Amino acid sequence: MLDRQKDPGEQYRPRLAVFKFASCDGCQLSILNLEEDLLALGEALDIAYFPEASSAMNAGPYDIALVEGSITTAEDAHRILSVRQQAKVLITIGACATAGGIQALRNWADVESFKRAVYPNPEYIQSLSTSTPISEHVRVDFELWGCPIDKGQLLRVMTDLVGGVQPRVPADSVCLECKRQGHVCVLVAKGLPCLGPVTRTGCGAICPSMGRDCYGCFGPSEGARKGPGLPPNTTSLARHFHDELQLIPVEVLRRFRGINGAVEPFRNESRVWENKR
Repeated sequence: MLDRQKDPGEQYRPRLAVFKFASCDGCQLSILNLEEDLLALGEALDIAYFPEASSAMNAGPYDIALVEGSITTAEDAHRILSVRQQAKVLITIGACATAGGIQALRNWADVESFKRAVYPNPEYIQSLSTSTPISEHVRVDFELWGCPIDKGQLLRVMTDLVGGVQPRVPADSVCLECKRQGHVCVLVAKGLPCLGPVTRTGCGAICPSMGRDCYGCFGPSEGARKGPGLPPNTTSLARHFHDELQLIPVEVLRRFRGINGAVEPFRNESRVWENKR
């Protein structure tokens, strides 16, 4: 937890830093979209390093570091070690940082062939063959999933940390959120290949509320990689897609190999159906 007071009689403002790795900046924009709440948060925090929002770039150490993006270069792999050393609490934000992101599709491809096809001088492109989440390189204290993150969830976590409260991030499935909001199940009623049963809540069930199937942008439910609970039953859901909804194997594979496709158990399930093609 954070030290709220350094000296007797002096209110200490924890120092916040926001770092970007391989990403689209969407989660950083979610921070900026806090608008008035961001101003209030700025009164409780010293925003020391946030290039997306300010030209003031103050050196560490930092009390809280928000990290967006995945590791895709050797330089990034080295830089994240420095970020971890400077931060008391490190929070990964978004699918890229927590799961490798959509760019992790390279993990199943020949990156060198892509370089040759796209760039006239591919020898100048320094890139790793994989895109990996931050947790595969350093210790992560909290993970905020989503593409992009939910700004309300981010605000609650930041408020808890500043207030000296242990943050709690929900890990139950989107199905429960649909039940709470009274939405008709699109998997049962419409026969859509919805990933809601195996995807963690946090988005507010946006897609099912519009009659669309969830595509898993908040990652696997029930703390599949860390935290309490059991891994989601992707095997049963995948079989339902194939046997009941008549999806061919490559279509089942694509349902699990998306934004969070590189994280277990989505990765493992997609491999099962890759072998059935």
